[in-house]
Amino acid sequence: MRIGHGYDVHRLVSGRPCIIGGVNIPFELGLDGHSDADVLTHAVMDSLLGALALGDIGGHFPDTDPRYKGADSIALLRHVAALVRESGWQLGNLDATVLAQAPKLAPHILQMRENLAAAIGCAVEQVSVKATTEEGLGFTGSKQGIAAHCVCLLERI
Repeated sequence: MRIGHGYDVHRLVSGRPCIIGGVNIPFELGLDGHSDADVLTHAVMDSLLGALALGDIGGHFPDTDPRYKGADSIALLRHVAALVRESGWQLGNLDATVLAQAPKLAPHILQMRENLAAAIGCAVEQVSVKATTEEGLGFTGSKQGIAAHCVCLLERI
């Protein structure tokens, strides 16, 4: 077994979509970044890469590379999942938490889980996504940004 942890954060800004877990969530602010800035999917990728000591998403998809400008993070996750399988591992499960004062994420959680599971090539039951506010505290509480944590367990194929 291998365990990995991922963390990501993106600033909320005007004029960008708010894509979390591959879901474009209606909101007046969006996440700023070189790719689509999908904070949840980025944390998931980093947890998978970390479990196998394969570096992080910045090393695999650098923000200095124009190929990744506006990139679909779910497509990048499919690439990371292929690396995991090629290394002889498969997902046991993952557990992710999104920290956001707004927007409300509960109506979108199932679709996020389905999107992540499809990209990884696993059952939805292996993917847990939760959301929480920080009761108005910190940068997520003041709606300056959104953060996500993810832990995963990988098993030998």
